[in-house]
Amino acid sequence: MKFFRNLIVTLPAALTLSLPALAGVTVNSPANDSDVSSPFTLSASASTCSSTAVKSMGWSFDNSSDTTVVYSQTINKSISSSTGTHVLHVKAWGSGGAACVKDITITVKSSTSVSTTSSTSVPSYADSVSSIESLSGWRAKHDSGGTGTSTGSMSMVSSPSKYGSSRKFYTTFTNNGTERYSVSFSDNTSAKNIFYDAWVYLTSSASKIGNLEFDVNQTMDNGQTIMAGFQCDGWTGHWAYTVNTGSAGSPRPKWVSKSGTTCNPRNWSTGKWHHVQASMSRDSSGYVTYHYIWFDGAQVYIGAKAFCAMSLGWGDVINTQFQVDGYGSSGSVTAYIDGLKVSVW
Repeated sequence: MKFFRNLIVTLPAALTLSLPALAGVTVNSPANDSDVSSPFTLSASASTCSSTAVKSMGWSFDNSSDTTVVYSQTINKSISSSTGTHVLHVKAWGSGGAACVKDITITVKSSTSVSTTSSTSVPSYADSVSSIESLSGWRAKHDSGGTGTSTGSMSMVSSPSKYGSSRKFYTTFTNNGTERYSVSFSDNTSAKNIFYDAWVYLTSSASKIGNLEFDVNQTMDNGQTIMAGFQCDGWTGHWAYTVNTGSAGSPRPKWVSKSGTTCNPRNWSTGKWHHVQASMSRDSSGYVTYHYIWFDGAQVYIGAKAFCAMSLGWGDVINTQFQVDGYGSSGSVTAYIDGLKVSVW
């Protein structure tokens, strides 16, 4: 997945200023009007521009005519800038001269004044998959390990959205039933570090949520699969993480609450986007270390090491799961995810 070839080119000023602000470019990070430290990670993608396939992408700052170009439909790159407020122009070019641009306003601060979140946790050489919510292949399934019943459906919608489109998850349940949504996005079996990054939007139906679960599961080189998950647990009021209390061959998964943390999805503000991030790593024996969780930029220390390997026969795959657990005898929950990005290295 190392497809970058950097090139500094000087574009004519007229071309730089005339790029149309079309919706062809999606910027996953940094967020518009956000504070970052330098260097920071630019994550963006564009598959089409003016109905033509994108051949290359690039970026520049403010009124500079110097544009860095990568010959790919995605950008996942650590870039630097001077302190202060800047306009970051993220660009894409298709065939026949088609050009698209997305402008992001950022404020670059000294590293001591910006909290340690995804910008400083993911190295520039990481394999990063962005906009996972837009991938085909998502599946919905009732989690039979829970109680009650559930059904789920999904669709891509333009509103609400953080970056132009989001995935809508609609869950109905009885007796605290749980619905699991999942998609595979990589076959990297050797990476040992994981960074999860997503934006989540809840409606007034949040009052019907028992838990919100976020997982990244990876098959290792030995064929076993680590099930690395964390959840906002509305039953205990804490953040919790997954542990296999059995063996790989006879797994007994269990949730362990992290004392001293606070999280209840029924208390999340509705009608707004929330930033959920997590940092994890694993060893070759299937032990996962849960380092940190961030919620809307606030860092939560987990610092727990747990056995998470299971013999599932999945083959070479990394997938992510989003699970909605119902709260009560019956009800429905509507939630949205945008800007879902997972980085491994």
